[in-house]
Amino acid sequence: MNILVTGCYGQLGRELHKLANCDGDHQWFFTDVDTLDITSPDAVERCFNEHHIGVCINCAAYTAVDLAEDEPETAARINALAPQLLAKTCLKHQALLIHVSTDYVFDGNGTMPYKESDPINPQSVYGSTKAEGERLIRETGCNYIIVRTAWLYSSSGKNFVKTMLRLAETHDEIHVVSDQRGCPTWAHDLAIALLSILNKKEDLPLQETFHFTNEGNITWYDFACAIMDLAGKNCKVNPITTDQYPAKAHRPAYSVLDLSKIKTYTGMEIPFWKDSLKKCIEEISKNV
Repeated sequence: MNILVTGCYGQLGRELHKLANCDGDHQWFFTDVDTLDITSPDAVERCFNEHHIGVCINCAAYTAVDLAEDEPETAARINALAPQLLAKTCLKHQALLIHVSTDYVFDGNGTMPYKESDPINPQSVYGSTKAEGERLIRETGCNYIIVRTAWLYSSSGKNFVKTMLRLAETHDEIHVVSDQRGCPTWAHDLAIALLSILNKKEDLPLQETFHFTNEGNITWYDFACAIMDLAGKNCKVNPITTDQYPAKAHRPAYSVLDLSKIKTYTGMEIPFWKDSLKKCIEEISKNV
């Protein structure tokens, strides 16, 4: 099967690339903005035609949450209109679209893990454009699997883990929000989950939405403390409230995702967040 991956320079795209190097069952085509403009109908159609694409995994996204408040049109073009174009092209070519979405489609006012069927109510431009992308994909009628995830990190790119490790080198103490609760996700584990979905696609219901994060839920403060502990850093972490750390975009206070559905359909065992964090930090230390 020929598989197209968009956004291959991002955290998830890079992890998929590592796994694809060990996969002899499929032909992979990795693209990013420099090789495929996913907002161009002609470019996308040409790519599908030339490579006979059977599955498109869309990892491309506008993820600058605060900047999106000032650039709503750009965020919408990448997070909503581009997925719609990919979905329409998948429909034409009878291909499957696997699209990555976010916990930010929820408002964060809940107290129980969000199920895929729970009503969405995004509170930021980023969340709204991702929600719109989901809606537009569904409206095309193509075969799709939407996978919502959260708090993504890896050994590459910009993410919370690498930021904390960098700050620990220059600060004796830092302040981290302690009243926002969610689920960290190692990009490597998410990439494995997407491959599991890909390999089980004949047995999965199509036109479906799944949630995937690592097991367990914590606050950003808990996350920072664990990073310092596992990395052996002496930087003190002080808890603060969201109000004490003003940001342009609203963040969900509670965005824990329910993982029951993806575990039921795929049978996968999802690693606990701290176990995966330890592996990622070890990987980062090897690359220093």
